[in-house]
Amino acid sequence: MNIHPLRSLLYDELHSRPFQVIPSPARVTHMALLCNEADRQAQHEYLQQLYALFGCPVEQGDRNCYEYDCGTFRMRLEQHTEFTTFTFVNLDIPEGSGPFDVTGLTPLPEGWIEALPGQVVAAFHVSIEDARQGPEPSLPQVKQAFEEMRLVGSSPQDGDARVWASFQLHSDGFGRLMVVNKQMSDSQLGRLTQRLMEIETYRLMALLALPLARTVSPELVKMDARLAELTQQLAGEGEVNERELLADLIEMAASIESWRARSTFRFGATKAYHELVLTRLDALREDEVSGHLTITEFLTRRLTPAVRTCQASSERLEDLSRRVDRVSDMMRTRVELGIQQQNQQLLSSMDRRSRIQLMMQHTVEGLSVVAISYYLIGLLKYLFEALYDAGVPLDKSLAIGISVPVVAFSVWLATRRIHHHFIKLARKDRLRDQ
Repeated sequence: MNIHPLRSLLYDELHSRPFQVIPSPARVTHMALLCNEADRQAQHEYLQQLYALFGCPVEQGDRNCYEYDCGTFRMRLEQHTEFTTFTFVNLDIPEGSGPFDVTGLTPLPEGWIEALPGQVVAAFHVSIEDARQGPEPSLPQVKQAFEEMRLVGSSPQDGDARVWASFQLHSDGFGRLMVVNKQMSDSQLGRLTQRLMEIETYRLMALLALPLARTVSPELVKMDARLAELTQQLAGEGEVNERELLADLIEMAASIESWRARSTFRFGATKAYHELVLTRLDALREDEVSGHLTITEFLTRRLTPAVRTCQASSERLEDLSRRVDRVSDMMRTRVELGIQQQNQQLLSSMDRRSRIQLMMQHTVEGLSVVAISYYLIGLLKYLFEALYDAGVPLDKSLAIGISVPVVAFSVWLATRRIHHHFIKLARKDRLRDQ
């Protein structure tokens, strides 16, 4: 068979980020770091040192997801478009320890996580408790584990688990989630934990655009007011300094394009991350815990307005750009009309000048007829005198008098023929150019 070269890649894509299988109890730490290509390479090399320390095989090749099981400690790396996530699962939990006394980072060497390349955006611990054979943690115990912060809780997966979260940073600089397994298998628990980690990660990534939206909003207000002022000047009946107006429009357009270059990717990413959060929330199938907001209710109430603020800033920026383009078109039209008016005035001036030149030409032609006739009559006078001296009987005065009108008419007729000849040549050239 003629196999498409991407066939294997298309099959592998569906399995590139498999759900984890997590037993309970367990302690998980999840981190998301913004990084560039240099940071990705540094992270790969840095992680290889950890693999060697735990006796795991070193990963070779280019993959988007690495996952290693080193007994009671697991490591997982996932590379995304603009960030990398690290998930550490610790199954070695001392008996009697609190939910967050031991974390997924406990088995790591001291100082290793602080030197990890990249900028940390999301970092939180997940405490997975087993309540399949015994009682689940009481509400006071849960509040104590979350340092008495306000809680958000729900019963996802039709009540098979209980999830608690605060969506705040705690004293250790990490966020916290608690998942109480009531009757879920390890595979189901892994999928639920993965969705919760993705919700928290994508939530924070979506909010990265909010400070940018708050920064650009006052600038948009100023530019909007300035554009309205320039439009009013352009629509007014008074004189407009077109050069200054055009300079202001160019400066405003440059500022808008600068903001668009800085914000287009960020605002677009916010929209994509928000849609991912909503998709993961739908998959939770939450039931309400009495007296507490569910995760969906909390995030819908807090996250959606922030995302809409970013979308409004993006749409306003695009609208302002289009309005500047329209005003610029109006300005160019005004300038073109002014140029056409100047050209019309110039053509009218050239037409008047041509008529004056034509009148002067006719005057010069009349004077030329007189001058040429005068010289020709002078020559005829010499001819008549020569003939009279040679004995030819003629009246010199009568002959000269008769020759004056004849010579003048002949010169005028010759001048008119030459004039008409040049007019015909000009007409032929004009028709040929058309």
